[in-house]
Amino acid sequence: MNDILQAMAGLGGPWLWSGWAVFLRVGSAMMFLPAFGEQTVPVRLRLATAGAFTVIIVPIVSPDLSLPAVGLPGLLHLTLTETLSGLTLGFSIRALVWALHVAGTMAAQATSLSQLLGGGGIDPQPAMARLLTLGGLALAATAGLHLRITEALVRSYDTLPAGTVPLAADLSRFAVARVAELFGTAFSFAAPFLIASLIYNLALGVINRAMPQLMVAFVGAPAITAGGLGLLLLTAPRLLDVWLRLLNLRLAAPFEVLP
Repeated sequence: MNDILQAMAGLGGPWLWSGWAVFLRVGSAMMFLPAFGEQTVPVRLRLATAGAFTVIIVPIVSPDLSLPAVGLPGLLHLTLTETLSGLTLGFSIRALVWALHVAGTMAAQATSLSQLLGGGGIDPQPAMARLLTLGGLALAATAGLHLRITEALVRSYDTLPAGTVPLAADLSRFAVARVAELFGTAFSFAAPFLIASLIYNLALGVINRAMPQLMVAFVGAPAITAGGLGLLLLTAPRLLDVWLRLLNLRLAAPFEVLP
């Protein structure tokens, strides 16, 4: 096996070995990257996209890469470390897309829209969450997402050099911080809908106490639904603009919590 790997490396020189190391990181990150790593994107297309990113990134990072010697031990070492680094990078960026989904789900639950056209994707989800997620991905793609991702992949070698294994303590702190940011961002985005739902339910309770004979649910349900759609119309452009800025900041510093 070592002889085969050394022969293959001899055909392409250090470029083949460097290209394989970069492809491992890019390919594993592609599982989580926004737009390019969606479940609706065919696997072959994702593989081709990973190859295209690899061709772009290898000439940039290859002079600074410090790789193990060609052979089976080096291959196993690179496979472990680069796959873990790519998954960590992809998870860091993907958390913001999940924040949009969670925010849409919270908003839909608060405004009685959670069951409206809920099966639009591979996983059942409220239409509001689907709309926000697709809107955010479309906005990011038109704003040069491929360039930002390329820059993030190149910068990842400054924090996690090729062949290094992140410490478990660093990864656990990193994951906890990202999940906390995910739910904090989602709650901030859904706050207008939650506040409107609180006011609506308080008003409904007061009306029900004042007029017990009135079927307030039949009167209030259309009101909260219409109010939720109107609030979505007013807040979605601003919300997606803020989300895009957060995504650009995350792509500029994907491993901010790591030392």
